[in-house]
Amino acid sequence: MALCEYKVITSGKGGFASPALLEKFLNDLGKEDWEIIEFHTQPDNPLAFSGLARRPTQRDWTLEDAAAAAARTEVEKLRAEFAAKFKAGTSGGTSGAEKGEETGASDDELHHDESFRRPRDTERDLDPTSPDDEAGGGAFELPEEEELPTFFEAIRPHMRRNQRGPGLSVSIEYLFKKFDMLESDLVGALKECGLAIPLAENEPPAYVEYDGDLYWININRQKQLFINTREKPRPMFRTVQAQRVGADAAEETPAPEQKFEAPAKTAAPPVSVPAGPELLDKLRPMMRRSRGGWSGSVSFLSRALKYSEADLNAAFAALGLHLPESGSGERAAQVEFGDYIYWLNRDGRGNLWINVSEKRENEPAPAANEVPAAPEPPREPAPSAPAGETASSSTLAAVRLLLKETKTGAVAGKVDRLAEELGKTTAEFLAALTGTGLKVPEKAREKPLFVEHAGEIFWLNKNAKDELWLNAKASKFAGEKNTDGGETEKKFKRPRSKKPETA
Repeated sequence: MALCEYKVITSGKGGFASPALLEKFLNDLGKEDWEIIEFHTQPDNPLAFSGLARRPTQRDWTLEDAAAAAARTEVEKLRAEFAAKFKAGTSGGTSGAEKGEETGASDDELHHDESFRRPRDTERDLDPTSPDDEAGGGAFELPEEEELPTFFEAIRPHMRRNQRGPGLSVSIEYLFKKFDMLESDLVGALKECGLAIPLAENEPPAYVEYDGDLYWININRQKQLFINTREKPRPMFRTVQAQRVGADAAEETPAPEQKFEAPAKTAAPPVSVPAGPELLDKLRPMMRRSRGGWSGSVSFLSRALKYSEADLNAAFAALGLHLPESGSGERAAQVEFGDYIYWLNRDGRGNLWINVSEKRENEPAPAANEVPAAPEPPREPAPSAPAGETASSSTLAAVRLLLKETKTGAVAGKVDRLAEELGKTTAEFLAALTGTGLKVPEKAREKPLFVEHAGEIFWLNKNAKDELWLNAKASKFAGEKNTDGGETEKKFKRPRSKKPETA
């Protein structure tokens, strides 16, 4: 019966970095006569495993093994006798016992049975930094420089898949901790291998090639260095010059030797700035809506019209638009052209702005450096209503028929659609709704203002798409008719909490 030794094998918690490393580990076990009898992998990582291996320490006795052992014993005896005779002939007076001692061969060595293999210390088999001689129990010898792996081969098992690009990468900080060396020594090794250390994050990478792979170093925002590698791209095609087919192909296709130079760009003539109100009419459509009219940055307008800011400011000065001297306390000059009022101001960052608002009769001019309030949209005359019915109730009654039922049990309609169905503009329709007491919300989640009419409440709201909707639903405070035909106010009482019954 063969005697066996056992060893627990495992890949560690994280497993091997690649299937190639796992195959090499298993092949090394086979070369050392280890037989895997248990092997379990993790369900989420096939490269992480644990198991049990064994190998025999003494073989079963067979006739062939016994004959081979006896033959080896005889050979050793003859070799020892020949060595003793040779020593006796050279020394001339040594005894047989002394000759036997000089040979250095003991009885245990002469009668050594190779069928028994010395047990091997497997305590440090899982230590990747343990050399082969130390793991086998022999004398520890430092490997020579030729036997050491190259720098690129040494860092390859520690590299992981790059999360921000193709290939693999590893941190320099991780390597000098793993190799137990100074950071300056590792950086010096990088430079000796031809790798360039970048100084900025956006610096283009400097590639070096080793064994068909490209290597380079990059630096992130935290000034951490990373070594990256990827497979060298192989050319998949080459570009060739195709020939045109047709009767005029020879005329239109230039000769390969002929070189064409792009014509030199000529400076475009400067665009003259329009003078007078024509300039203001050209700028007004490019301004953006503000609280009381329109406004536009002079720098933006100069780029949009391809004018220089100096020319634009000179044109404003010619129109009478200018800013007061700093510290004078005067207001900016306001100039009236047609139906609009124009003036200049500066914001908190020092940018120059031109502002415009519509001119309204019997209204004082707006203060300097202040945008006037938005003009109130025109309102149409209130429609005639029958006796006992107000204009606001007639407006809500007319628009109530156009509202559609929603999933929540209320009725609603988009203001733009309702205005279109009523044959009015959106501004006119909103003016009629605000005349009933409704309020247009400024943002989506603003608390609405309710208006009650005919047992229902109406309100305006904005959705996430900044669309304005008119809503209505039955009022909880609608009156109930009494026996006299009138209406009585319906009051809602807050439900009282039930007290637990006592025994």
